[in-house]
Amino acid sequence: MTLATPERYVQMLDAARRGSYAYPAINVTSTQTLNAALEGFAEAESDGIIQVSVGGASYLSGQRLADRVTGSIAFARFAQEVIDHYPGITVALHTDHCAPQYLDEWVRPLLAYEKDQVKHGQEPLFQSHMWDGSSIPLDRNLAVAKGLLEDSQAAHTVLEIEVGTVGGEEDGHSAQIDERLYSSPDDGLKVVDELGMGESGRYMVAFTFGNVHGAYKPGVVKLRPDLLGEIQGRTARAVSSGQFPSPGPEVPGDKPFLLVFHGGSGSEPADIAKAVSCGVVKMNVDTDTQYAFTRAIAGHMFTNYDKVLKVDGEVGAKNEYDPRSWGREGEDGMAARVVEACRELGSAGRALR
Repeated sequence: MTLATPERYVQMLDAARRGSYAYPAINVTSTQTLNAALEGFAEAESDGIIQVSVGGASYLSGQRLADRVTGSIAFARFAQEVIDHYPGITVALHTDHCAPQYLDEWVRPLLAYEKDQVKHGQEPLFQSHMWDGSSIPLDRNLAVAKGLLEDSQAAHTVLEIEVGTVGGEEDGHSAQIDERLYSSPDDGLKVVDELGMGESGRYMVAFTFGNVHGAYKPGVVKLRPDLLGEIQGRTARAVSSGQFPSPGPEVPGDKPFLLVFHGGSGSEPADIAKAVSCGVVKMNVDTDTQYAFTRAIAGHMFTNYDKVLKVDGEVGAKNEYDPRSWGREGEDGMAARVVEACRELGSAGRALR
Protein backbone atom coordinates (compact mmCIF):
# COMPACT_ATOMS: atom_id res chain seq x y z
CA MET A 1 0.00 0.00 0.00
CA THR A 2 1.35 3.43 -0.88
CA LEU A 3 0.15 6.95 -0.38
CA ALA A 4 -1.29 8.28 -3.63
CA THR A 5 0.69 10.84 -5.55
CA PRO A 6 -1.38 13.57 -7.24
CA GLU A 7 -1.05 11.75 -10.56
CA ARG A 8 -1.98 8.39 -9.03
CA TYR A 9 -5.03 9.87 -7.33
CA VAL A 10 -6.35 11.24 -10.61
CA GLN A 11 -5.77 7.81 -12.17
CA MET A 12 -7.77 6.21 -9.34
CA LEU A 13 -10.72 8.54 -9.78
CA ASP A 14 -10.76 8.25 -13.57
CA ALA A 15 -10.48 4.44 -13.39
CA ALA A 16 -13.45 4.27 -11.02
CA ARG A 17 -15.56 6.48 -13.32
CA ARG A 18 -14.71 4.40 -16.39
CA GLY A 19 -15.17 1.12 -14.55
CA SER A 20 -18.40 2.09 -12.75
CA TYR A 21 -17.16 1.49 -9.23
CA ALA A 22 -16.41 3.77 -6.28
CA TYR A 23 -14.00 4.05 -3.38
CA PRO A 24 -15.09 4.02 0.25
CA ALA A 25 -13.96 7.25 1.93
CA ILE A 26 -13.57 6.28 5.58
CA ASN A 27 -13.61 8.95 8.29
CA VAL A 28 -11.08 8.29 11.04
CA THR A 29 -10.42 9.96 14.38
CA SER A 30 -7.34 8.15 15.69
CA THR A 31 -4.41 5.97 14.72
CA GLN A 32 -6.51 2.95 15.73
CA THR A 33 -9.35 3.77 13.36
CA LEU A 34 -6.80 4.57 10.66
CA ASN A 35 -5.24 1.13 11.14
CA ALA A 36 -8.69 -0.46 10.99
CA ALA A 37 -9.47 1.25 7.68
CA LEU A 38 -6.12 0.23 6.20
CA GLU A 39 -6.63 -3.34 7.35
CA GLY A 40 -10.01 -3.37 5.61
CA PHE A 41 -8.65 -1.96 2.35
CA ALA A 42 -5.79 -4.49 2.38
CA GLU A 43 -8.13 -7.43 3.00
CA ALA A 44 -10.49 -6.27 0.23
CA GLU A 45 -7.58 -5.60 -2.16
CA SER A 46 -9.09 -2.20 -2.77
CA ASP A 47 -7.63 1.25 -3.16
CA GLY A 48 -9.37 3.76 -0.93
CA ILE A 49 -9.63 7.16 0.68
CA ILE A 50 -9.01 8.09 4.32
CA GLN A 51 -10.51 11.34 5.52
CA VAL A 52 -10.69 13.53 8.59
CA SER A 53 -13.54 15.89 9.40
CA VAL A 54 -13.25 19.31 11.02
CA GLY A 55 -13.97 17.75 14.42
CA GLY A 56 -11.72 14.79 13.73
CA ALA A 57 -8.80 17.05 12.85
CA SER A 58 -9.21 18.94 16.12
CA TYR A 59 -9.53 15.70 18.10
CA LEU A 60 -6.38 14.30 16.51
CA SER A 61 -4.33 17.15 17.98
CA GLY A 62 -5.50 16.30 21.52
CA GLN A 63 -8.27 17.85 23.59
CA ARG A 64 -6.04 20.45 25.23
CA LEU A 65 -4.48 21.68 22.00
CA ALA A 66 -7.58 21.31 19.77
CA ASP A 67 -5.77 22.69 16.70
CA ARG A 68 -7.16 21.46 13.38
CA VAL A 69 -4.12 22.27 11.27
CA THR A 70 -1.70 20.67 13.73
CA GLY A 71 -3.92 17.62 14.05
CA SER A 72 -4.22 17.29 10.27
CA ILE A 73 -0.49 17.61 9.63
CA ALA A 74 0.48 15.21 12.42
CA PHE A 75 -2.10 12.69 11.29
CA ALA A 76 -1.07 12.85 7.63
CA ARG A 77 2.58 12.30 8.48
CA PHE A 78 1.76 9.32 10.68
CA ALA A 79 -0.58 7.91 8.03
CA GLN A 80 2.02 8.19 5.30
CA GLU A 81 4.59 6.31 7.39
CA VAL A 82 2.16 3.47 8.10
CA ILE A 83 0.60 3.33 4.62
CA ASP A 84 4.00 2.91 2.98
CA HIS A 85 4.43 -0.46 4.71
CA TYR A 86 1.32 -2.00 3.11
CA PRO A 87 2.14 -3.22 -0.42
CA GLY A 88 -0.30 -3.67 -3.27
CA ILE A 89 -2.89 -0.90 -2.96
CA THR A 90 -3.03 2.89 -2.93
CA VAL A 91 -4.67 5.18 -0.37
CA ALA A 92 -5.40 8.91 -0.64
CA LEU A 93 -5.85 11.37 2.23
CA HIS A 94 -8.72 13.87 2.25
CA THR A 95 -10.17 16.56 4.52
CA ASP A 96 -13.96 16.39 4.82
CA HIS A 97 -16.74 18.98 5.17
CA CYS A 98 -15.00 22.29 5.69
CA ALA A 99 -17.87 24.73 6.28
CA PRO A 100 -17.38 28.49 5.71
CA GLN A 101 -16.57 29.28 9.34
CA TYR A 102 -13.62 26.85 9.29
CA LEU A 103 -12.13 27.74 5.92
CA ASP A 104 -9.58 30.32 7.07
CA GLU A 105 -8.48 28.30 10.08
CA TRP A 106 -8.26 24.88 8.47
CA VAL A 107 -8.29 24.22 4.72
CA ARG A 108 -6.74 27.47 3.49
CA PRO A 109 -3.72 27.06 5.84
CA LEU A 110 -3.36 23.45 4.69
CA LEU A 111 -3.45 24.50 1.04
CA ALA A 112 -0.82 27.16 1.74
CA TYR A 113 1.32 24.51 3.46
CA GLU A 114 0.94 22.19 0.46
CA LYS A 115 1.69 24.91 -2.09
CA ASP A 116 4.95 25.50 -0.25
CA GLN A 117 5.66 21.76 -0.34
CA VAL A 118 5.12 21.69 -4.10
CA LYS A 119 7.30 24.79 -4.52
CA HIS A 120 10.12 22.86 -2.85
CA GLY A 121 9.66 19.75 -4.98
CA GLN A 122 7.67 17.72 -2.47
CA GLU A 123 4.33 15.92 -2.72
CA PRO A 124 1.35 17.57 -0.98
CA LEU A 125 0.38 16.30 2.45
CA PHE A 126 -3.23 15.55 1.45
CA GLN A 127 -4.52 14.60 -1.97
CA SER A 128 -7.87 16.39 -1.79
CA HIS A 129 -9.86 18.84 0.33
CA MET A 130 -13.57 19.47 0.59
CA TRP A 131 -15.18 22.89 0.60
CA ASP A 132 -18.70 22.61 2.02
CA GLY A 133 -20.52 25.74 0.88
CA SER A 134 -23.96 24.14 1.13
CA SER A 135 -25.08 26.59 3.81
CA ILE A 136 -24.68 29.65 1.56
CA PRO A 137 -26.30 30.59 -1.79
CA LEU A 138 -25.00 28.64 -4.77
CA ASP A 139 -23.45 31.66 -6.51
CA ARG A 140 -21.36 32.47 -3.42
CA ASN A 141 -20.58 28.78 -2.91
CA LEU A 142 -19.17 28.51 -6.43
CA ALA A 143 -17.32 31.83 -6.22
CA VAL A 144 -15.41 30.56 -3.19
CA ALA A 145 -14.90 27.21 -4.91
CA LYS A 146 -13.35 28.93 -7.93
CA GLY A 147 -10.70 30.56 -5.76
CA LEU A 148 -10.05 27.32 -3.91
CA LEU A 149 -9.73 25.45 -7.20
CA GLU A 150 -6.93 27.80 -8.22
CA ASP A 151 -5.18 27.12 -4.91
CA SER A 152 -5.81 23.38 -5.30
CA GLN A 153 -4.22 23.31 -8.72
CA ALA A 154 -1.15 25.08 -7.34
CA ALA A 155 -1.02 22.60 -4.45
CA HIS A 156 -1.46 19.62 -6.80
CA THR A 157 -4.61 18.55 -4.96
CA VAL A 158 -8.19 17.81 -6.01
CA LEU A 159 -11.06 19.98 -4.75
CA GLU A 160 -14.38 18.53 -3.61
CA ILE A 161 -17.45 20.74 -3.41
CA GLU A 162 -21.03 20.23 -2.26
CA VAL A 163 -24.01 21.50 -4.25
CA GLY A 164 -27.26 21.19 -2.35
CA THR A 165 -27.67 20.38 1.31
CA VAL A 166 -26.96 17.09 3.10
CA GLY A 167 -29.40 16.63 5.97
CA GLY A 168 -28.73 15.35 9.47
CA GLU A 169 -25.82 16.21 11.73
CA GLU A 170 -22.06 15.80 11.53
CA ASP A 171 -19.51 17.39 13.87
CA GLY A 172 -21.97 20.04 15.02
CA HIS A 173 -23.05 21.03 11.50
CA SER A 174 -26.71 20.18 10.94
CA ALA A 175 -29.36 20.67 8.27
CA GLN A 176 -33.06 19.93 8.05
CA ILE A 177 -34.40 17.02 6.03
CA ASP A 178 -36.47 18.88 3.40
CA GLU A 179 -36.61 19.77 -0.31
CA ARG A 180 -33.18 21.39 -0.17
CA LEU A 181 -31.70 17.89 -0.08
CA TYR A 182 -32.19 17.57 -3.84
CA SER A 183 -29.92 19.28 -6.38
CA SER A 184 -31.23 20.09 -9.87
CA PRO A 185 -29.84 19.46 -13.37
CA ASP A 186 -29.48 23.23 -13.77
CA ASP A 187 -27.08 23.19 -10.82
CA GLY A 188 -24.71 21.07 -12.89
CA LEU A 189 -24.60 23.68 -15.64
CA LYS A 190 -23.85 26.39 -13.08
CA VAL A 191 -20.95 24.35 -11.70
CA VAL A 192 -19.36 23.89 -15.12
CA ASP A 193 -19.96 27.53 -16.05
CA GLU A 194 -17.98 28.61 -12.96
CA LEU A 195 -15.37 25.85 -12.56
CA GLY A 196 -14.94 24.50 -16.09
CA MET A 197 -14.52 20.90 -17.14
CA GLY A 198 -11.17 20.25 -15.50
CA GLU A 199 -9.01 22.61 -17.52
CA SER A 200 -8.71 24.93 -14.50
CA GLY A 201 -8.11 22.12 -12.00
CA ARG A 202 -9.62 18.76 -11.11
CA TYR A 203 -12.63 18.67 -8.83
CA MET A 204 -15.35 16.34 -7.53
CA VAL A 205 -18.96 17.30 -6.84
CA ALA A 206 -21.32 16.06 -4.14
CA PHE A 207 -24.69 16.84 -5.68
CA THR A 208 -27.40 15.97 -3.19
CA PHE A 209 -30.16 13.47 -3.91
CA GLY A 210 -31.77 13.12 -0.49
CA ASN A 211 -28.59 12.33 1.44
CA VAL A 212 -28.39 12.67 5.22
CA HIS A 213 -25.67 12.17 7.78
CA GLY A 214 -26.10 9.93 10.79
CA ALA A 215 -28.35 6.94 11.51
CA TYR A 216 -32.07 6.86 10.74
CA LYS A 217 -34.81 4.27 10.82
CA PRO A 218 -36.04 2.84 7.49
CA GLY A 219 -38.31 5.18 5.55
CA VAL A 220 -36.90 8.45 6.90
CA VAL A 221 -34.28 8.86 4.15
CA LYS A 222 -35.65 8.96 0.59
CA LEU A 223 -32.77 8.81 -1.84
CA ARG A 224 -33.28 9.64 -5.52
CA PRO A 225 -30.07 8.40 -7.20
CA ASP A 226 -31.72 8.77 -10.64
CA LEU A 227 -31.30 12.50 -10.09
CA LEU A 228 -27.54 12.08 -10.47
CA GLY A 229 -28.09 10.57 -13.90
CA GLU A 230 -30.30 13.50 -14.86
CA ILE A 231 -27.60 15.97 -13.77
CA GLN A 232 -24.90 14.09 -15.69
CA GLY A 233 -27.12 13.83 -18.78
CA ARG A 234 -28.05 17.52 -18.81
CA THR A 235 -24.41 18.56 -18.56
CA ALA A 236 -23.26 15.99 -21.12
CA ARG A 237 -25.77 17.35 -23.65
CA ALA A 238 -24.53 20.89 -23.01
CA VAL A 239 -20.97 19.74 -23.69
CA SER A 240 -21.90 17.89 -26.88
CA SER A 241 -23.80 20.94 -28.16
CA GLY A 242 -20.70 23.09 -27.77
CA GLN A 243 -21.98 25.12 -24.82
CA PHE A 244 -18.90 23.99 -22.84
CA PRO A 245 -15.50 22.76 -24.02
CA SER A 246 -14.96 19.00 -24.25
CA PRO A 247 -13.19 17.70 -21.13
CA GLY A 248 -10.95 15.33 -23.09
CA PRO A 249 -10.85 11.65 -24.06
CA GLU A 250 -10.32 10.40 -20.48
CA VAL A 251 -13.83 11.52 -19.51
CA PRO A 252 -16.76 9.29 -20.58
CA GLY A 253 -19.27 11.31 -22.58
CA ASP A 254 -22.16 10.36 -20.31
CA LYS A 255 -20.34 11.09 -17.03
CA PRO A 256 -18.80 14.57 -17.17
CA PHE A 257 -18.68 14.86 -13.36
CA LEU A 258 -16.71 12.91 -10.76
CA LEU A 259 -19.49 12.48 -8.20
CA VAL A 260 -19.40 12.00 -4.43
CA PHE A 261 -22.05 10.25 -2.34
CA HIS A 262 -22.31 11.81 1.13
CA GLY A 263 -24.04 10.05 4.01
CA GLY A 264 -23.46 6.56 2.60
CA SER A 265 -23.89 4.76 5.93
CA GLY A 266 -27.13 2.80 6.14
CA SER A 267 -28.02 3.23 2.46
CA GLU A 268 -29.78 0.45 0.58
CA PRO A 269 -27.53 -1.60 -1.76
CA ALA A 270 -29.80 -0.81 -4.73
CA ASP A 271 -29.47 2.94 -4.14
CA ILE A 272 -25.70 2.61 -3.81
CA ALA A 273 -25.45 0.61 -7.03
CA LYS A 274 -27.59 3.11 -8.94
CA ALA A 275 -25.57 6.08 -7.68
CA VAL A 276 -22.32 4.39 -8.68
CA SER A 277 -23.69 3.64 -12.15
CA CYS A 278 -24.34 7.39 -12.52
CA GLY A 279 -20.72 8.32 -11.89
CA VAL A 280 -20.20 8.27 -8.12
CA VAL A 281 -16.51 7.51 -7.53
CA LYS A 282 -16.33 8.25 -3.79
CA MET A 283 -18.80 7.38 -1.02
CA ASN A 284 -18.35 8.69 2.50
CA VAL A 285 -18.73 6.10 5.25
CA ASP A 286 -18.57 7.27 8.87
CA THR A 287 -21.57 6.34 11.01
CA ASP A 288 -21.44 2.63 10.15
CA THR A 289 -17.71 2.32 10.80
CA GLN A 290 -17.99 4.26 14.06
CA TYR A 291 -20.66 1.82 15.22
CA ALA A 292 -18.68 -1.24 14.09
CA PHE A 293 -15.63 -0.04 16.03
CA THR A 294 -17.54 0.83 19.21
CA ARG A 295 -19.84 -2.20 19.08
CA ALA A 296 -16.89 -4.58 19.22
CA ILE A 297 -15.44 -2.72 22.20
CA ALA A 298 -18.81 -2.70 23.97
CA GLY A 299 -19.04 -6.46 23.45
CA HIS A 300 -15.64 -6.90 25.07
CA MET A 301 -16.60 -4.74 28.04
CA PHE A 302 -19.92 -6.45 28.67
CA THR A 303 -18.41 -9.93 28.32
CA ASN A 304 -15.52 -9.12 30.62
CA TYR A 305 -17.17 -6.59 32.94
CA ASP A 306 -15.76 -8.24 36.09
CA LYS A 307 -12.27 -8.20 34.57
CA VAL A 308 -12.22 -4.65 33.21
CA LEU A 309 -13.72 -3.37 36.51
CA LYS A 310 -12.41 -3.95 40.01
CA VAL A 311 -15.63 -5.53 41.32
CA ASP A 312 -16.18 -6.25 45.03
CA GLY A 313 -12.62 -5.47 46.01
CA GLU A 314 -11.04 -7.68 43.35
CA VAL A 315 -8.20 -6.47 41.13
CA GLY A 316 -9.64 -7.25 37.69
CA ALA A 317 -7.59 -8.73 34.87
CA LYS A 318 -4.96 -6.45 33.41
CA ASN A 319 -4.85 -8.29 30.08
CA GLU A 320 -8.57 -7.55 29.59
CA TYR A 321 -8.53 -3.84 30.44
CA ASP A 322 -5.26 -3.20 28.62
CA PRO A 323 -6.39 -0.84 25.81
CA ARG A 324 -4.58 -3.00 23.29
CA SER A 325 -6.89 -5.96 23.98
CA TRP A 326 -10.20 -4.18 23.36
CA GLY A 327 -8.59 -1.85 20.82
CA ARG A 328 -7.73 -4.80 18.58
CA GLU A 329 -11.32 -5.98 18.73
CA GLY A 330 -12.52 -2.52 17.72
CA GLU A 331 -10.10 -2.47 14.79
CA ASP A 332 -11.24 -5.90 13.60
CA GLY A 333 -14.91 -4.90 13.77
CA MET A 334 -14.34 -1.69 11.82
CA ALA A 335 -12.08 -3.41 9.27
CA ALA A 336 -14.84 -5.90 8.50
CA ARG A 337 -17.25 -3.02 7.79
CA VAL A 338 -14.70 -1.42 5.46
CA VAL A 339 -14.42 -4.70 3.52
CA GLU A 340 -18.22 -4.73 3.21
CA ALA A 341 -18.17 -1.17 1.84
CA CYS A 342 -15.52 -2.09 -0.74
CA ARG A 343 -17.65 -4.99 -1.95
CA GLU A 344 -20.82 -2.89 -2.09
CA LEU A 345 -19.08 -0.21 -4.14
CA GLY A 346 -17.32 -2.64 -6.47
CA SER A 347 -13.77 -1.56 -5.60
CA ALA A 348 -12.82 -4.87 -3.95
CA GLY A 349 -10.16 -6.72 -5.93
CA ARG A 350 -9.68 -3.77 -8.31
CA ALA A 351 -6.63 -2.06 -6.85
CA LEU A 352 -4.57 -0.35 -9.55
CA ARG A 353 -1.30 -2.16 -10.09
